[in-house]
Amino acid sequence: MSLVSSSVSIQKPAKLPFLFAVFNQKSERPEVVEKTLNKVCEIKGIGVHSGVDATLTIFPAPEGHGIIFVRSDLNDSEIKASHSSVVDTRFCTTIGNNEGATVSTIEHLMAAFSALGIDNARVEIDGPELPIMDGSAAPFIAGILKAGVKDLISSRKMIRVLRTVTAEENGRTISISPSSNFEVTLSFDFGGRLSASPQCFHYCAEETSFEKEISFARTFGLLEDAQKMWAAGLSKGASLENTLVFDQGQVMNEEGLRYEDECVRHKILDVIGDLHLAGGKLLGHVKADSTGHGLNHKLLLALFSDPQNYRIENA
Repeated sequence: MSLVSSSVSIQKPAKLPFLFAVFNQKSERPEVVEKTLNKVCEIKGIGVHSGVDATLTIFPAPEGHGIIFVRSDLNDSEIKASHSSVVDTRFCTTIGNNEGATVSTIEHLMAAFSALGIDNARVEIDGPELPIMDGSAAPFIAGILKAGVKDLISSRKMIRVLRTVTAEENGRTISISPSSNFEVTLSFDFGGRLSASPQCFHYCAEETSFEKEISFARTFGLLEDAQKMWAAGLSKGASLENTLVFDQGQVMNEEGLRYEDECVRHKILDVIGDLHLAGGKLLGHVKADSTGHGLNHKLLLALFSDPQNYRIENA
């Protein structure tokens, strides 16, 4: 059984012709060297939680720079995109520095960076939250591809998982096991709150096109939860333009679903983005059931808590 009735249409990503055309034009990108952008990329939109307009400007960066977020409204305060910089995982992933500067909802951009093999970038933002755009990673992918992806000289950092590591939270688990590539196998069922069969999806970086199969999947939620958050003054920027909303099992968005299993694909998108805070390409197989940002972060903390869990390699 699908999450919606048969009367609700399922719209494939090809409904977004501009983005789909950009994705079709990309060439294969070998992952043996570090990458950055070829030129500056600017993206504007509203923050889904803050409701504040934001301008995101992504600059190329040299080898070894890493991904650094910069609060241009706070005297260019810098925040390293790292699992050690995570300060909050409620509703989204938020990173911060010792000066108290934070940047939230970074996971969709980080997923785009991961998919495109980008490990070096200076990301300037003029407020506390990245723009949500349409709720997916597709606008970030398209913007970066228009700017171009540039190969650098240094070999890319690989983080090879040597033994299975597991993290738990509220009865849910997530694990990562040794693998020759980065893979995610995930199931999701709304915690039994909808009369629907669990959605399952397997993503493999070498075999699955992130751009076509994952990037269009939008953030989602139930109307009853959204109403409670609005009443509490939260999710000020959320709307049907950037969030997939279900009301008693029915999709409220006029365009319907982009994938029949859009929810589990978005969960995988979040996992990819959150785990790119590892600081290199993970070589491991992630398995999870209804994971969230907090559990994704706990997995990285568990992985890096013991040097015997992993080995740093050059591509």
